[in-house]
Amino acid sequence: MDIKKIFENNKEWVQERLSSEPEYFKKLSQGQSPKILYIGCSDSRVSSEELMGVGPGDVFVHRNIANMVPNTDLNSMSVINYAVEHLEVEHVVVCGHYYCGGVKAAMQSSDLGLLNPWLRNIRDVYRIHKEELSLIEDEEERYKKFVELNVQEQCVNVIKTADVQKAIRKRNLSVHGWVFDIHSGKLIDLKIDFDAILENIMEIYRLDD
Repeated sequence: MDIKKIFENNKEWVQERLSSEPEYFKKLSQGQSPKILYIGCSDSRVSSEELMGVGPGDVFVHRNIANMVPNTDLNSMSVINYAVEHLEVEHVVVCGHYYCGGVKAAMQSSDLGLLNPWLRNIRDVYRIHKEELSLIEDEEERYKKFVELNVQEQCVNVIKTADVQKAIRKRNLSVHGWVFDIHSGKLIDLKIDFDAILENIMEIYRLDD
């Protein structure tokens, strides 16, 4: 894509917005009050607002390779803190997608240099669920299940944070795990039972007020 074309597109977009709603940008500049924090993948094929059918100001978005939530990543932790404590979002969504390049890379043993520490977080998910994944003979189905399990583990990482735990207790914040199917365009709710997953280990992560 020609970079100059982007600025031409921007001018057209501004005119279209103003023609339908003259006060659009004035309203947009007055602040944000999104109800959802969306943590997704940086993949260029996955546009968070578009796949959810929402507009500017509706969703607070954080994206990285393979929609990870490592507790050592200051970026992810800062986003969660700001969204939960200051914006007071009502929902936190971790959304992965089938045929994710980051997850695929983590399934292989290639040395990818600077990416190795990041991919190790994803490989840890495979290690935790190795027994379940090893039972899936079809490679593509195992790949897709790995995507789903990675979403599940990142949701658990979200729940481990103090900000989210406090918000769950005080105002019933909810956490959701979704997958976007690139082949069909469908958004899938994994309906993860976090109470069951954390039943025997939550006391390790539970933080008092």
